[in-house]
Parts: sequence; C-alpha cells; structure tokens
Amino acid sequence: MPTPVVIPRINNNDDVVKLSRLFLEPGAPVKRGDLLAEIETDKANFEIEAESEGFILRIERGIGEICDVGSTLLWLGASVDEPMPDAPTKTPSAIGVTTQTPSLKALLLLKHYGVDASAVPATGDRLSADDVEAYARSRSLSSNSQPQNVQSPPPSEAGRTQALSPQERGMLRTVTWHRDEAVAGYIELPYDPKEWEQFAATFQQQHRLMMSPLLSLMAWQLTRVAARYPKLNATIANQQLYLYDNVNLGFTVQSGELLLMPVVRAAQALDAPAFVETLGGLQRQAMKLALKPEEASGATVAFTSMARWGVSRHTPILPPHTAFMVAHSAPTPTQAILGATYDHRVLTGFDVARALREIVKPPDA
Repeated sequence: MPTPVVIPRINNNDDVVKLSRLFLEPGAPVKRGDLLAEIETDKANFEIEAESEGFILRIERGIGEICDVGSTLLWLGASVDEPMPDAPTKTPSAIGVTTQTPSLKALLLLKHYGVDASAVPATGDRLSADDVEAYARSRSLSSNSQPQNVQSPPPSEAGRTQALSPQERGMLRTVTWHRDEAVAGYIELPYDPKEWEQFAATFQQQHRLMMSPLLSLMAWQLTRVAARYPKLNATIANQQLYLYDNVNLGFTVQSGELLLMPVVRAAQALDAPAFVETLGGLQRQAMKLALKPEEASGATVAFTSMARWGVSRHTPILPPHTAFMVAHSAPTPTQAILGATYDHRVLTGFDVARALREIVKPPDA
C-alpha cells in the first residue's frame, strides 16, 4: 500500500510552509535518509528525508507552492508500478468563503495590507492575488507593511553569482527580519567573571563533567530570568504583545563554517543538570549537522558566545520573533562584558539592564 510523506511542522507558529526544492522525480528509487524536498518558513529552511525505502509514485505539490502543514507532499510505494490511491477531489470555494490556502502572492499582499485571509472573498478554489487586490480597492486600504526593499544594482566589478545554501538563506531572512521588523537596541554590562567560574567549576566537579558547563549554566540562568520577567520571552504580533507560553532557549553553535541554533524547548521546566545535559546533546547533534527540524526552530530567547575566539564584545542579530538575545564574550584581564540585543518595541533599557544584572550573578550568589 502506498505510503504518504507529509509536510512536517517546523515551527509551532507556522501552519504553512513553502516548497522550495524537489530532489527527485516520480519513478525514482528512494533509500532511507535520501533527501526528498526542501521547505522553508519565515525563519529557516529544512530538508525532508525519506524515512523508508521505496519508489516515488506521485508528487502532490509543486515548487514554489505554499503547503499546509500535515498535507501530503508525495507518495512512496514498494514498487514503481504500485497502484495509487485516487487523487483527492477539490471543491471550489463558495464566493465569499475562503477554504483553501492563499497563493504565495496573495499571502504577500495580505501582509502588505494588514488583512486576515478569512476576511477576503475568494472567487475560486484558492484565494488569489486578484481577490486580495479587489478587496483592498473596495475598502480603499493602504499599505500596513514596512516600505518595500529597493533592489540594489549589481556590483560594477567582474565576478560571478552563486546560489545561497539553505543555511545562508535562513541567515538572510534572519538579518532581514532584524532590520525590517525589530527595533533593535543593545546594552552591555561589565562584571567580575570569578563568581561564575567558581560556580561552574563546582558544578563540573559535583556532576563529574568532562567539559566546563559555564556557558550552559549562564544560558540556564537566562531561562530562569526570562520566566521571571515574561516580556523578555515575547515579541510583537499584529500590533499586540505576544507572550510565549514556554521559554525556548536558542543557543548558537558553530559547526565548520555553518552557524546553527539548536533550541532547548520548555527550558523553564528543567533544573540545571537536566538543562546542561539537554543542551549538550543538542550541541553534539548540531556539530554533526544532525538536528531535527523541531530541534532547530522556535527559539523565544537566545544566547550566543564568541569567547572561544577571544572576542571581548559583540552585538548579535536577533532571531526572528524574539526580543532578547544575550551576548557572552571572552573576559579581559580586568573584567568581562555581558551584552544583550533587544527589541525596543517590547523592552526598555531598564528591562534589559535588570535582566543582565541578574544573569551576571550565578544562582544564590
């Protein structure tokens, strides 16, 4: 019996994804672990791997299509001529009722005008850009988005273009969100690192760890502070403050030339040993480029360090839909610096300074 391969949920906030690439065609043999497709959200790109062997019988989605999470991407069969189930039938939407996923251009226009898709009458089986434009004209709507980016002219010197990798495209979207959506500020605080170093050394000895848990423990302290002050663990959505239910801690990891961010979900529920163990496992998976989609998405606060390169201060870029990211640096002979990039739409300088003053102190110090 044919087996469906479905579109996975990458992020709790995303009910649709864009299919950006297909690696195989109908009839192609597939082995477990083979790449089938690449999908993308506003935050990152992810690759879908085959979980079993077989042959691709039929592909249900096209490149560039906006796909519902949980919908069927393609079918795998035991043989190339295995009978397929009947293709699902589509019933046209009634005029004035939107039941199908908007087209990509319609989604962009909905964001442009600040309109919910459910308010726009659909004239076919899918909400189109023409539907959105007609709705906007009928109500004399103006843009509700940021000014559109002006495409810069190409460089004047000789060179060549190269396609961005999935990770590079994810970074491009992150930087663009930081520039176009967040109102980023930065604050730093000098502190004496000796207390943290002593706390980490004692913890390492008590739990018989091979590596210093200093950065993991500081990140754990961040999750405790974020749970205490909910605005640290928030963002802006539809002109409202959006407070996350869980503190999902994103922690940057450099793997070769790639910068990754594994995410400890519901970190506020973990004690220090459990957090250190969980983050350590995610870091090892990141180094092997073996993170699952749910392990590399959904950060609500973040922690990064450039101490291993001897950097004494740096200003990180906020991941999309976060308001607070801590920047740890290498200590100088006289002091250490802990900084934070923050979204000024959500947080004030007081909020950030208060949080940093608590993070630079180990628990019960």
